[in-house]
Parts: sequence; structure tokens; C-alpha cells
Amino acid sequence: MKKIVPSRSKREDSLSRDKIVEASIALLDQHGDAGLTFRALAAELQTGPGALYWHMEGKADLVIAACDALMTQILASALATPQDTPEAELHAIAAGIYDAIDQRPWLASALTQSTGGMPVIRLFEAIGQRVSALGLPDGRQWQAASTLLHYILGVSAQNAAISVFAKQLKLDRQTSLEEAASVWAALDPRDFPFSAAIAGRLATHDDRQDFVDGVDLILAGLRATGGTAR
Repeated sequence: MKKIVPSRSKREDSLSRDKIVEASIALLDQHGDAGLTFRALAAELQTGPGALYWHMEGKADLVIAACDALMTQILASALATPQDTPEAELHAIAAGIYDAIDQRPWLASALTQSTGGMPVIRLFEAIGQRVSALGLPDGRQWQAASTLLHYILGVSAQNAAISVFAKQLKLDRQTSLEEAASVWAALDPRDFPFSAAIAGRLATHDDRQDFVDGVDLILAGLRATGGTAR
């Protein structure tokens, strides 16, 4: 007797990896990492969870695929406008990542989950190409690219986490900064000379500008050392 193999439904056939990724991003944007489940995704796509396994192995695969799709878009957008120097392109990349994680805090943890995966590889490659264009010797390119990668992802993730925390507690940023600045200003300058002296800056600083200035500091350090290999 000829074995009958169940055919895939038209709905299953209409699914594609791109559609699944798009729906996954929408769920992550709405509900964060906890809101992305195969059950929720199946309901969003009006299909059964089993149909999704034709394209994705599990939740980790979903998150990495969503993260990779966004990373491709972020880098394309950041580099869409021609820049005069590798430094300017690195600035554009860094700002693009910062803004994307600020808008989508879940992206920070997703990038952490995909360490060594394509999303991070794409970012590291984009950074590395510009670092190479700076004329650094081979012995310093790894350190320079790694430092920029860790700074960009680390600071962006930290700022996003603080923003999420503040929203959860319904904190007003300016009020919170002014209160913290008052505490700093009241510190004994004999024990905390720097913190007490810089208290006024705490109340007025701009997180994004500080982030961009940090990229400048790293690039200035690379230029100052002349990329000398150690």
C-alpha cells in the first residue's frame, strides 16, 4: 500500500522565514522577550505552532533571526549617507546602534544571546573594516575593533536598561538627575573631590552626547598612539 504523506496546508505554504521574522519583531516590540513564544507567534500568523518549525528550530533561532534582520537594516541605514572618513562612518554606526537599542531595549539582550552569531558578526565586520581603514597595524586592529564593539553595545544596553527601569517606576529623568546631583554636591569634598565638583554636570548631561563623546575618546586614543603594536 502506498504511504500517504500529509500535505502542508495552504496556510503553511504561505508562511516564509521573512514573515515569521517580521511577526517576531512586532511581538518583541510590543511585549519584549517574554512575549515572544511559539504560541503567540502562531496566533499572530494565524497558523499552528508546528508550522513554524518548518522554518525555525526554537525561540533562540527566532530571536537571533529577528536581531539579524534589524542589524542588517541598522547598518544599511547608518551607512546610506556617504561619509568622508572611517571615523565618521564609525560615528554613524555607533549612533545607529545606540538609537536602535534605545527604541528597542529588547535588542540589547538579543545581541547578548547572539554573541558569536551573525548579528554581532555583521556589526564587528562593519567596525573592523573602518578600523582597518584607519591604517592601524595588524597587531592593534583586534584590540581597537573589540574595544569599540564592547563600548557601543555595553553603553547602549546600559542606557536602555536605565530607561526601561525609569519607565517602570514612572520616574521623571530630569527630576531624578537633579535629586542625584544634590546628593553628590553635598558629599564631603575631602573624601569625594571629583564627584562633588562634577555634580552640576550630572544634572545637565545628555546621555546620547556622552555616548558619542566616548567614541571620540576611543578614536582620539587610537590616533594619539599611532596604532603602535605592543
